[in-house]
Amino acid sequence: MSEVLATGETAKKGRPTPKRKEAEAALRRPLVPEDRKSAKKDARSQAREERARIRAAQLAGDESALPPKDRGPVKSYIRDIVDSRLNVGELILPLMLVVLVLTFLPIRALQFGGLLIVWLILVAGVIDSALLWRRVKRKVTDRFGAPPPKGSAFYTVMRSFQMRMSRIPRPKVKRGAAID
Repeated sequence: MSEVLATGETAKKGRPTPKRKEAEAALRRPLVPEDRKSAKKDARSQAREERARIRAAQLAGDESALPPKDRGPVKSYIRDIVDSRLNVGELILPLMLVVLVLTFLPIRALQFGGLLIVWLILVAGVIDSALLWRRVKRKVTDRFGAPPPKGSAFYTVMRSFQMRMSRIPRPKVKRGAAID
């Protein structure tokens, strides 16, 4: 701010106002760096380091590094409930690989059996997910005094269909642990 003198006038700034041309020239810098290849390489390496840092924090369960859909005590509680049990959804991917092998065999009975296994697994997964969601909804309501937030059903089901070793954030509880 400008300084007010005893006479009521403002003090001079002590230098002339720069011309517009001079002010613009002082702010002007190239849009593209001199060495584009090295600048691109540096930007990529910085982005890679940032992604690695965020991923490590997510794997460790650092709340601030988690995406908004995974934050909060309710979501943490839901993760603990899902991680404390063996879900049918976890078994789908390994069983699908077995079924894939069966479909390549020239024996029709094994191909039909593989197709039957696929449908049985899917039905069992849907039933297991529905029962899990009922349990989660009841426990969250009992613990927090309010129903789970919107999107929690999808969150619960999707986590139950992921294999345990590929879940992010990593499970904090062991299978079979009692979750209050």
